[in-house]
Amino acid sequence: MAFVEPVTLQDRGVRLEPLELHHEAGLAAAAADGQLWQLRITSVPEPDQTRAYIEAALQARREGHRFAFAVIDEARGEVVGTTSYHDIVPAVRRVEIGWTWYARRVQRTHVNTTAKLLLLTHAFDTLGCHVVGWRTDNFNFASQRAIERLGARKDGVLRGHALRRDGTIRDTVMYSMRSGEWPEAKAQLLYLLKQKAQAE
Repeated sequence: MAFVEPVTLQDRGVRLEPLELHHEAGLAAAAADGQLWQLRITSVPEPDQTRAYIEAALQARREGHRFAFAVIDEARGEVVGTTSYHDIVPAVRRVEIGWTWYARRVQRTHVNTTAKLLLLTHAFDTLGCHVVGWRTDNFNFASQRAIERLGARKDGVLRGHALRRDGTIRDTVMYSMRSGEWPEAKAQLLYLLKQKAQAE
């Protein structure tokens, strides 16, 4: 039995369902909203590479180290992005959350906060994780701010850690949250969602 089993998570009009090949057209359309693949600090596929992107995620699921979700706007029935558990280590009950991106039209809305609440709740309350981690490009300042808003703590920077899509070598900023920190972080996420609902 895999540590992360197929599951659908939903709340506040956002649904996370296991990423499959039938999400290809919707995921390509989400990436096209803002031409996100042109950002050098993200993993967003070009439209004609969306199928290969999904196939790679499915292979990683079979190998047990990544589980990707399609993020669905339930009101419109549209794929608006994707997110994953990755670097899954069952022996120490650790997962990381990443490979996350959204169509421009849902950025800075409640979608990402809701998705993170769903993933963290499942990780800590269902999977019994001791720690959840994140990693991001040292130049992806928006991602760093978003991770810090979740209540994660900065662990450090891995220098010369990975290749970017343009061939340059990036430093990777690492964050984590331990299970004992989750109740306070959950309260803050619920507060942020309440604030967003009032603003939207």
